[in-house]
Amino acid sequence: MFERSRKGEHALLIQPHAGGPPEEGLLEEFADLAKSAGATVAAVLTARIDRPNAAMLIGSGKLAEVKAAADATGADLILVNHPLSPGQERNLERALERRVVDRTGLILDIFSQRAHSAEGKLQVELAQLKHMATRLVRGWTHLERQRGGSIGLRGPGETQLETDRRLLQKRLEQLQKRLDKVEVQRTQMRRARVRSELPRVALVGYTNAGKSTLFNALTGAEAYAADQLFATLDPTVRRIELSGGGVVLADTVGFVRDLPHELVAAFRSTLSESREADLLIHVIDAADPLRDERVAQVDSVLQEIGAGDLPQLLVFNKIDRLDGLQPRIDRPGEGHTRVWLSAREGRGLDLLRTALAEALELRHVAGRLRVPSQAARLRARLHELGAVRNELADEHGWELEVDLAIADAQRLFAQPHGEPLRSLLESVAVPDDLA
Repeated sequence: MFERSRKGEHALLIQPHAGGPPEEGLLEEFADLAKSAGATVAAVLTARIDRPNAAMLIGSGKLAEVKAAADATGADLILVNHPLSPGQERNLERALERRVVDRTGLILDIFSQRAHSAEGKLQVELAQLKHMATRLVRGWTHLERQRGGSIGLRGPGETQLETDRRLLQKRLEQLQKRLDKVEVQRTQMRRARVRSELPRVALVGYTNAGKSTLFNALTGAEAYAADQLFATLDPTVRRIELSGGGVVLADTVGFVRDLPHELVAAFRSTLSESREADLLIHVIDAADPLRDERVAQVDSVLQEIGAGDLPQLLVFNKIDRLDGLQPRIDRPGEGHTRVWLSAREGRGLDLLRTALAEALELRHVAGRLRVPSQAARLRARLHELGAVRNELADEHGWELEVDLAIADAQRLFAQPHGEPLRSLLESVAVPDDLA
C-alpha cells in the first residue's frame, strides 16, 4: 500500500451526479467547504453516475480522467462530494495514489478546526472516531498516521490509539461518559435559565447566513463571525433586553445539506439549545439565489432533531447585498412573520426587536403594589427581574412601584405568594385565567 501524503492541501474536487447537470449550487458549496477546511482547489470534475460502482463509486473511464487531472494539476488530495464506503475510499486511494476524503470526512475535518470548548472538542472527537473506526485497517498501524495539520488527517486529539477495536471501543465509551457528564451540566444550566423565567430564543439557519453577526449586533457580544462555512461551532448564550422584558438568546451551529448523521448524534446537547427554545429565529441569507432551498434544508434538520414544530421568526439577513431593499416587517395572515434587515450594517435591528417582543408576547404592565411582609418572596422575585422602580417600606410590608412583562406577572401570580399581583393584572384586561 502507498504511503499517504501528509500535505493534502491542494485538492481536486469530484462532484458525482445522476443524470443531467449537477444540482444548482452543489459545486459552489462543495468548493466553499474545501476552502473552509484550508484547501486550495486545483480542479473540479463532475462524474455522472447512473449506477454507482460498488468498488470505487466511479467507473474506470472517469477514474483515469481523475488520475490524469490530479497528475496535471499536482493535486495531492481528492475530495468527493458523496459518502464513500470504507472499501470505496481505500480502492480509490490505491488507484489514484492520493488521499481520498468524502463529504462526511471533510465536514468532520472542518468541525475539528472550529471546536474550541471542551464540549465541542469531545463531540468532534466522538464523531471522528465513529467515522474513522471502519477505515482503520491494514495500512495504518495506529491513529497517528491519520493525524496532522491537513484535511482528512486532523485526528481526534493528542491520544494515539491503536487500531485494535477493543481499545477504540474503550476510547469511545470514555468519550461518551465524559459527554454525558457535560450534558448533565448543560441541562442544569438550562434548568437555571428556565427558573429565571426568561423566554429562550435560538438562532438557527444555514451555515454562513449571518447568525453570529446578528447575535453580536443584538447582544454586543464578540462571538466569532467570519464569511466562511461553520464559523460558529460552540454555542454562545447571552441575555438581551427587549421593550417587554429580558430574553435568553443562543447562537448555534449552522446547518448544511446532508449534514452527517454522526454530527447530528454527537452534537445532541449543542442542538438542544434549538430543540428546547421557546422561539427560533431562522436566519436566511436574503441574497442567496438558493434561499428557498436552504430554508427547506434547515427545516429538515430541525425535524430530525425534534425542533420542527417550534414557532419561528424568519429573518432575511444581508439585504445590503440587494439593491434598493429597505428593512421591513412582513406579517402575513398565515405563516411566519418575516423581518428584512442587515446585521452587518445594523439596519432593521429595531424591527427585529419589535417582532421578537410580539412573537413572545412581551407586553408590559406597570403600577403600584402593596406587598405584605409575609409575601417577602414576591418582593425578592420582582427585584430579581429588575421590575421595581421605587420602594417604600413600613411595619406591614412594602409599597412597590413596578414595571414588568405581563408574562412574568402572570407566572408570579400563579405562585403561592402572587396574590398581590391580581389588581395589577386586572387593570390591563388580561384576567381570563384569574376569575
